Amino acid sequence: MKKMDSEFSWQAVPQSNRNGFWKTLSVMLGLTFFSASMLAGGEIGMGLTFSEFIIIVLAGNLALGIFTGTLAYIASKTGLSTHLLAKYAFGDKGSYLPSFLLGFTQVGWFGVGVAMFAVPVANAMHWNVYALIFIFGLAMTATSIFGMKALVILGFVAVPAIAILGSYSAVEATESLGGVAALMEYKPTVSITLSAALTICIGSFISAGTLTPDFARFAKTSRSAVIATVIAFFLGNSLMFFFGAIGSMSYGLADISEVMFLQGLMIPAIIVLGLNIWTTNDNALYASGLGFANITKIPKKVFVVVNGLVGTILAMWMYNNFVGFLTLLGAAIPSIGAIIITDYFFVKRREYKAFEEMTFKSVNWVSIAAWGVGVAFAQVAPGITPLNALLGTAVIYFVFMKVAEVKKIKEAKVISVDY
Repeated sequence: MKKMDSEFSWQAVPQSNRNGFWKTLSVMLGLTFFSASMLAGGEIGMGLTFSEFIIIVLAGNLALGIFTGTLAYIASKTGLSTHLLAKYAFGDKGSYLPSFLLGFTQVGWFGVGVAMFAVPVANAMHWNVYALIFIFGLAMTATSIFGMKALVILGFVAVPAIAILGSYSAVEATESLGGVAALMEYKPTVSITLSAALTICIGSFISAGTLTPDFARFAKTSRSAVIATVIAFFLGNSLMFFFGAIGSMSYGLADISEVMFLQGLMIPAIIVLGLNIWTTNDNALYASGLGFANITKIPKKVFVVVNGLVGTILAMWMYNNFVGFLTLLGAAIPSIGAIIITDYFFVKRREYKAFEEMTFKSVNWVSIAAWGVGVAFAQVAPGITPLNALLGTAVIYFVFMKVAEVKKIKEAKVISVDY
């Protein structure tokens, strides 16, 4: 009999343990309220007019909302995490590939997130950066141990605080620029192509978006799961981009913590930066724990602690050396989500047998091949790399599965004739 835990690492979440809309929204907003999105918004804002920025951000986050909303629908219908859903398409042991990639990437981003908080705060307050990393990393790990309940409570506290303080900073920045009219007339001093801007907007959070089922599986209804997820990724993530962009357009600084320091809001800046990273990092540890639990069958809480300690110890190294590698690895992750979506809607036509009744094949090599070809296609095809990964992999997986199905039918006929 398979092991079970309170976070349902190896089974579907029963209806009795599901959450309502507001708790689901709290968790999803906590995931998307991330300083990296503000930083990405600041970088885009420096290279576009404000009207161009609005179009890019709304288009990019609409794409994210559709992708994550679709995954949320599947998760709420099945009650399964990303890692358990992957078993249907990749096979039992084949799901270890997505679980490892997702888990490993989230540990990396946890470490980067810890350093993203510690470095600017240590510089501003003249504190020891390593001491700050140690304290903050252990604190985030401690709250993440409590699983979904902690994520809900943290979201209820952090999301309003970030929204209020970020809005205040944005208003101050707009006034310093000369008001809304001046913001609308902003002319960038450096240029960025619309294609590059859209790639940054979508690519900045699509990897974390692939983990949507880990959290949306706790929603009581598919309606609440989809609505909460779309609000978080379309409206919530757009808000983070706006906060970052307005600061960069007004002060020429892409980092909102530097903007708030400049505005004389040092303590609010530390609060915003800390809560912003805390919510997303706790989600990262939670998701990474589920991934490694799927591979090893060791309880998620063990890996939350281990991953938190590894991320904390290696935080500065990851911050200085790991971001480029994580970004490259992140290009491989949207293809996992594309395969899960295509398998559920187009290959199996929403007819997934209950997880406890399934006998999975060990490895579905067709899906592994489709994933590899899809990732390669995304890198070489012109256009928006994250969208190439999603659409390209979806089509490739569907075609590969149909070819495999036809081949299987032909082999069965040959065996029948020979017999």
